[in-house]
Amino acid sequence: MVKTASTMLPLGTQAPEFSLQNVDGTTVSRADFAGKPLLVIFMCNHCPFVVHLREALAAFGTEYGAKGLAIVGVSSNDVEKYPQDGPEAMKEEVASAGYTFAYLFDADQSVAKAYRAACTPDFFLFDADHALVYRGQFDSSRPGNEVEVTGEDLRAAADAVLNGEEVSADQKPGLGCNIKWIPGMEPEYFLPEGIG
Repeated sequence: MVKTASTMLPLGTQAPEFSLQNVDGTTVSRADFAGKPLLVIFMCNHCPFVVHLREALAAFGTEYGAKGLAIVGVSSNDVEKYPQDGPEAMKEEVASAGYTFAYLFDADQSVAKAYRAACTPDFFLFDADHALVYRGQFDSSRPGNEVEVTGEDLRAAADAVLNGEEVSADQKPGLGCNIKWIPGMEPEYFLPEGIG
């Protein structure tokens, strides 16, 4: 496990397009959410940081989905090496965790690269025009740090977006396991300095 922080994509960035397969076999695209605030979560099944938030993520998805926030989870890990993060296991995870949002499979990792995603979980919140207003942590809780999982950072940002208010620019990077890149597919922004 390599602890990796969010790249902190510049605020105001337009949400990159995506069109990916959901666990139910349907295709979900960014365009499906035109005119709605959108949260894109890069996540996976096995990462201890995601597992730590699993229950709270499911609750957040149900609560904020009902408030009008469009939410998608995206798994981009190399499934040759991590089959537990592949589509079949994702389907089981949705049922087991109670996720109510679409859980999409990014087989060629192009969507993770377009969003400059670096870790799981990595949160990107866009306003109704799909301009980036928040990226960073769910909250300050991490596996083993004894801080309660509340989702306060993401909740504050989502509440502001849904109420048409400005999101605070004081944002802390998320931290999680690195995305498991397919060998040779590691993006430039991910490589340690001096490599590649």
